[in-house]
Amino acid sequence: MDHELYGLIGRASQGEQEAFVQLINRYKGAVFRQAYAMLHDRMEAEDVSQEAFLKVYSSLAKLEQAYAFVPWLAQIVSRLCYDRIRKKKRENTFIEEDIEKQIFFTQAPSSVEQKHVQLNIEEAMQKLSPEHRMAITLRDIQGFSYDEMAEILKIPVGTVKSRIHAARLALRKELTE
Repeated sequence: MDHELYGLIGRASQGEQEAFVQLINRYKGAVFRQAYAMLHDRMEAEDVSQEAFLKVYSSLAKLEQAYAFVPWLAQIVSRLCYDRIRKKKRENTFIEEDIEKQIFFTQAPSSVEQKHVQLNIEEAMQKLSPEHRMAITLRDIQGFSYDEMAEILKIPVGTVKSRIHAARLALRKELTE
């Protein structure tokens, strides 16, 4: 993380709106991708993204270390997604698929085959448990380290490693069926 970002976080935590807008612009894509990877619903992911930034705005002054901003933000998004998933389960509803939903990869497919592979991966991801989806999203899509994931998920590093291993096995199994 660079000094410019530390300064931006510091100014935003002191109430400077322009600094907060810059933080939103810098992280809105990553927040949306994380939420979408968990929820597989564009509207829900957009709602979670907005809700996450509202939570950040209301509690940024409480963040003690600027270097902890990214894991802290990811943790907020994770909790909001888990809350939505639990609520949906309680209501016995299913998350609808949007036929034209944007796949969590940042680049559009360059061929029909790539698009087919991406759709297969997305369908397989939907079949994983929320914990396995989150493990793959944080590690393989967003590139968090094991230590960062342990901090975000509030679990031991060993549990993170075993969850990633189990998630990858489950994903591989789904893709080969």
